[in-house]
Amino acid sequence: MERYCLALDLKDDPTLIAAYEAYHKAVWPEILESIHSAGIESLDIYRTGNRLFMIVEVNDKFSFEAKNRADSENQKVQEWETLMWQYQQALPFAKPGEKWVLMDQIFKL
Repeated sequence: MERYCLALDLKDDPTLIAAYEAYHKAVWPEILESIHSAGIESLDIYRTGNRLFMIVEVNDKFSFEAKNRADSENQKVQEWETLMWQYQQALPFAKPGEKWVLMDQIFKL
């Protein structure tokens, strides 16, 4: 099992942050299916202030390329991503069009 950690910011507005969290208490079934079918075994999102931190554990069939390709062809995932972008904002150092930024592990015990 491989683990990836990613970061993204929310717009710094308490009302928007509360709405974003409410959506994540009832994630659409089609989104959950797209996550599972990509080979993602576990996905957790944490928040501090307006910064999000996602931990993803994947099996051998997972690849970011395949997940991105499948997501781009899934109308419900595109609808979800468009909705979520109302609450999210790119990290200051993100590349153009980049949402979740893959983090580098700098320490392990």
